[in-house]
Formats: sequence, C-alpha cells, structure tokens
Amino acid sequence: MKNVLFVVSLFLTTLVFAQDKITISGTVIQDGKKLPNVSVEVLETNQGTITDLDGNFKLDVLPGNYNLKFTYGNAKTVSVEAFEDVYLMVDLSNVQEQLGEVFLSSIKVDADSPITYSNLTKEEIEERNLGQDIPVLMNYLPSVVTTTDAGNGVGYTGIRVRGSDATRTNVTINGIPYNDSESQGSFWVNLGDFASSVENIQLQRGVGTSTNGAGAFGASLNIQTDEYQKEASAEIANSFGSYNTRKHTAKFSTGLINNHFEFSGRGSLIKSDGYIDRAESDLKSYFVQGNYIADNTLIKAIMFSGKERTYQAWYGIDGDQLEEDRTYNPAGVYTDEAGNELFYDNQTDNYQQDHYQLLWNQRLDNNWSTNLAFHYTRGRGYYEEFQEDATLEEYGMQNFTANGEEVTTSDLVNRSWLDNHFYGTVFSVNYKNDKLDAVFGGGWNKYDGDHFGDVIYTRFAQNNEPYEPYYFNNAKKTDFNLYGKATFAISEKLMAFGDLQIRTINYEAEGPTQEVSNFPIDDSFTFFNPKGGLTYQINNQNQLYASVAVAHREPSRSDYEDAFENGEEAPSEEQLLDYELGYRLKKEKFQLNTNLYYMNYENQLVLTGEIDEEGAQIRKNSGNSYRLGLEIDAVYNISEKFTVRPNIALSQNKNRDFKSNFNGELQNFGDTDISFSPSVVAGNIFTYKPLENLSLNLLSKYVGEQYMSNIESETSKLDAYFVNDFNVQYTLKTSQLFSEIVFTGLVNNIFSEEYVSNGYYFSYDDDFTNPGTVTTIEGTGYYPQATRNFLLGVTLKF
Repeated sequence: MKNVLFVVSLFLTTLVFAQDKITISGTVIQDGKKLPNVSVEVLETNQGTITDLDGNFKLDVLPGNYNLKFTYGNAKTVSVEAFEDVYLMVDLSNVQEQLGEVFLSSIKVDADSPITYSNLTKEEIEERNLGQDIPVLMNYLPSVVTTTDAGNGVGYTGIRVRGSDATRTNVTINGIPYNDSESQGSFWVNLGDFASSVENIQLQRGVGTSTNGAGAFGASLNIQTDEYQKEASAEIANSFGSYNTRKHTAKFSTGLINNHFEFSGRGSLIKSDGYIDRAESDLKSYFVQGNYIADNTLIKAIMFSGKERTYQAWYGIDGDQLEEDRTYNPAGVYTDEAGNELFYDNQTDNYQQDHYQLLWNQRLDNNWSTNLAFHYTRGRGYYEEFQEDATLEEYGMQNFTANGEEVTTSDLVNRSWLDNHFYGTVFSVNYKNDKLDAVFGGGWNKYDGDHFGDVIYTRFAQNNEPYEPYYFNNAKKTDFNLYGKATFAISEKLMAFGDLQIRTINYEAEGPTQEVSNFPIDDSFTFFNPKGGLTYQINNQNQLYASVAVAHREPSRSDYEDAFENGEEAPSEEQLLDYELGYRLKKEKFQLNTNLYYMNYENQLVLTGEIDEEGAQIRKNSGNSYRLGLEIDAVYNISEKFTVRPNIALSQNKNRDFKSNFNGELQNFGDTDISFSPSVVAGNIFTYKPLENLSLNLLSKYVGEQYMSNIESETSKLDAYFVNDFNVQYTLKTSQLFSEIVFTGLVNNIFSEEYVSNGYYFSYDDDFTNPGTVTTIEGTGYYPQATRNFLLGVTLKF
C-alpha cells in the first residue's frame, strides 16, 4: 500500500490542465562573443536549460515575475516581467563572482569539473528547516544515510556517505575546517539551527578536490554561510511538533549601509524531549557577521556559537527491548536500596563551542584574486554519569574500612571534560582567464586540547579535593597542507583537471585517560595526494567526465586509544585510490547525473560494529578493501507544476580475505561485506505546485539491509527500511506589516514505519560454559527511529 501513493502522484500529473505559456528567450554573450553552455535557471520554479552553441536559450513559463540566474563560472541574476514573450540579451563580460561565494571558490566545484557532487540550495533547506540537524536535511541526496540518537533528528545526528562514516567526511564552513581534530567527527549538535544561517551546501562524493582540514575518505561537505543582503530585513520563525519539539529563531540584516557595510545576525533556541525516553535536547545558538564590501574587496567578520545540553541516548537497546519497548533508554539507570529501578536525572552531555572567522577576499584585476582567512574555535564541556558500585581505584580514590570490612566500591557521579582550542589560517591565490582556472592554496591549523575527569559526588567514599582530576591528558595536533590545482581548456570541448596536495600532520599526547594509565603518542605523517581528470563536452546537453584521485588519512584519537587499551599495535594510516567515471545530461525539462566509482583501500579503518563508553564507533585496519558503485540522480520537470527528483546508489563494499578471531581461533572469512554499507540506497522527491505560492513534497528514502559486523554475521544484520515524509509550504504575500508569511508543515515517517537506522555489534569468547572449548558469544544494540511525527512552523518576514 505504501507504493500506491507514488502511483497516484504520477497519475495526478496527467490531470493538470495546461495553461497558456509565454516564452523567455535570448542570447548570452561575453566580450562580444556568443557564449555556449551557460546554465540558465528560473529561481522561482527550478526550471532550467543551457545555451546552445550560438549562445541562445529558450524557456516556456507561465505569466509572472521571475529571476533568471545565468551561470558560467561566475553568475548573474536578471529580473524579468514575463506577461508576454520576452527576448533578452545577457552580457557576462564583466560579471564577477558573487561576493560571498568567493571564499569557497578554491574548494567548490562546478559543472565543468570531473568531480561527483550534489548541491543543496538555501531554498531547498528552507522547505524543511524546522529544527532538525543538517545531516537530516541532507538525507535525500544520493548515497546518503542518516541516523539520530534521540530518534527524531534533534540532538546527536550522524551521516554516512557511500557507507563511510562521518569521520571520513571532510567538513568546512566558509573554507575553514570543522571536523574535530582528534576524533575527526563533526558534531552537528554543537551547531543548533545552523541551517538557518546557511546559503548553500555542496556534497562532493569520493575523494573530491583538495580542501582544508582532514582528508576526505567518503565525501567532502562544503558549507557557505549567509551572503550579505542589499536591503534591510528581519524575520521571526517558530515551529512546534511531536515530542514537545520547538524551535524559535530571530534573524536580521541591516542591508548595505553607505553601500559598503552590512551587519546581520541570528539567535536560536531548540528544545525537544526526543522520541527515545529522556533523550531531551536544549540547544542555544547565535550567528553574527559584519561585512565590508567594495568594488574589489570583501571582508567578513563572523562569530557563531552553539551551547548544547542533551540527555545521553548513545547506549542503544538490545533486541528484546526493541520488541518490548523501543523507546527505552538505559542511560542513568540504577537501583535504590529497595530494588526499584530509577534513572539519574542529570546523565547529560554539556558542551559549548564558539567560532570566530575573519575572511578577506581581494580581487587584484580581472584575472587575479586572493583569499585569506584566520579562525579560532574554543570548545569546552563535559558529560556527566552516575556510576553504580564503581571501583574507587579507577577514580583516583582510596579504599576504606567500614564496620571492619574493606570497601572498594561506591556509587558516584563523575564528569569527563574536554577543554580545547583550535586556530589557524587558510589561504589561496586564484588566476583565471578564458582557458585556465588555477588555484594555489593551503592552510596551517593547530589543536590544543585537555582531557580530564573529576568526581563530583560519592555515596560512601571520601571524595578528593574539589575539582581535582583523577586523570589528565593533553593532546596537540598540527595540520599543514599546500595544494595547487587547475582546470585547463584543451579545446572547446575538452577540459583537463589537475590537483596536487601535500599534507603533514604531527600528533602528540601525554598522560592518563579514563581507560588507560598512560596515553603517550608522538606520531607524524606526510601525505602526497595527487588528483586528475578530464571533462568532455559532447554537445550543449551531454557531458562525460573521468577522474582518479589519491587520498591518505591518519588514525583518530580513539583508534590509538582502543589499541592501547587492548594491548595492540598502533593503527596504521589509510590510503585510498578513487576512480570516478560520469555522465551528465542537461535538457530543459530533464537533467541526469550518473557515475560509476571504484574506491580501492589499503588498511582502511573499518567500523568493527563495537562502540566505546561514549557511544563512538570503534575502528580497526582491515587490510585491503574496496567500494564499487553506480550512482544515478535526475530531475524531471513533468510539467510546470510537477517535478520528480529520484536517485539510487547500487554498490558492492567488500573486505578482501578478512580475518578475525572467532570461536577461539583466527579465521579467514574471505571476502566479506564492509560493515554499515548497504548495497542499495535510494531516494525520491515528488514536488507538486498547484499554486505559485504552494508547494507539496513527498520525500521517500530506501536503505537496504546491512551488516554491523565485518564477518557477515546474521546476528549483526540491520533490516532494510523504507520511509516517507510529507512536506508542505505555503507563502502568503502581503504588503502590510510583513513582506511574507511562510507556513511550513512536515510529517515524518507518514506510514509509521518501525525501523532502525543504526546500531552496534559485539562479541566475546566464552570458555566457561563448555570447559575445554571456546565459543564466541554475539550481541547487538539498536537505535530505533521515530514513528510518525510532525513539525509545524510559521515564519514572519519583514
């Protein structure tokens, strides 16, 4: 029955009566020459085309006012009153890059690049921006799988691309590295409502192009924050929904002052009780920026911060609990003296992160431009836990005697702290002419972080001095990279891309951690990452591209720590050789992107399925492995009112000759599926616009079955799931107090599917049940996702 809605939606399009249309046509020129292959997009309808070999274009639209965006490297927007046929002559001769996008020009790619990518625009973000985190808003992009600890998209969320976990996705904000230097992960919970300050997002799948920060092993995610606005504006947005979820946002912009200055900002509050028991979130954030704009200069000073308090929901539940009570949360559980099950009410994660960015772009002439940025991030916080019958020695306390007996345990409450600083600079120089677009850039970044813990309460034992840490470990990491890359037009139809990067890392740590008595690290790496590719423009509608790229990646802190804890050798660096072969088709009503990839790894750090005490996934080197896949995504404008945007990713993800201990001996399991790597991931968005200001969207996501282990254990299998969301947005134009009132509704999981998007797997050897034999005992944990739930919002724009 769930598929019926798709059939009905397709059938309804045949009932849409055609209306009289008008034609917008024209010619695009540059330096007096007619310009082919220029992208022409109607921003209000997402309708688009490209100019032919004579620079001509034609679009059929309903009568109305439109903004047409012409993109050829740089972009120009033209407003059109289209109530009768219109002919335009568009000159791109002196068009410069839109100020604000220049900071990402060195790491973003466009349609001429042999890189596989997807874009998420501000308008697409706003359609569903009701408080859920950025990974959830990206859920319908190709090869993307998302999950949330609390089950409803608020709080701790994660993303996987092509089966690679979030630590393998390089994230930058305005070209500044965002991944945590040690864990290599990106913690979106520290960026509450950041989507409300985002101009656009580009997801590059595979190795992508050289960028700043950690190496990309699955994808690169480049986020551009709000551009400056010419006119003053303000808006207030409020949303409410299931599980007592609510978001409150206020934004403003002064518009250009004296044609040179603009100041803008946002303040947000998000709260939710979560789908999982007690998995509440309390997220406070702000974003403030000041811009200086001149003819050839753009300077941005940006500050943004997020403060989060979330009840822990990273423990998961076992299979029996999943059947009996799928919202059960074991975090903070303990028993009182009468044997009653209780929960500690402050089993929480508390963290604040403040970001400061100073960005300067200078255009020297029509060919040369420079980017220079300085950044500083301050992070500090802790998670608090109730420990029942904790061993005193492990928390730096002495055993004691009571009633003549030695007492070695006590109930207690401890806090595990992080206190860190991250700072540095990134820079680039760009030269561009008719045939060559070259960039030289790099970055230097330094991380300095303290890890320590203290005990704030004991039931029986004598506590230490206030705030005296029972462990203290300091870590320092320096990351430096230089790259040079260029796109060169060999002919009118053939373009070559080359990219060379050298990256050096030094990582040092000293002192005990919560798990090991000493954690000494002094490791250095030097990586050379070459990339190259070709793009062939068959004609103005068809394009082929091919690329090959090398990437390396260093182990994370937890990789080292897990090895120390288990007495194993330090983990090895990883290497990836990524081959991409793609085809792009762009017509007026139909666009198609398809690519074949082969990612060959040496010493890939694959997820074992296990998690550590903080809920983080444990990884081990797996020897040789690969990911082979086919990705297809399309946009089909069936009519002026109906658009379909399907995508599918089919893949094979394999460890070669995978070896693991099982039943007391080392076994070769042969070629096995890589953990958390479904072979089928598909999505679709049906959009129906019965009115100019009303949009209805049916969003669907299918994720095939996957193993949580690397030995293809049936115990570790996660079932496939198919989830559908329904989104509606209505914009009321008014000339009174508000310029617009936007009403938004979102029903997630409309068929109330009971599904699990993430989990963990563990095993241990049992040699007591049957003496003389060793049997491996397997277990699993699951993170259930919310059944049917809703969010409703209204935005008042001034």
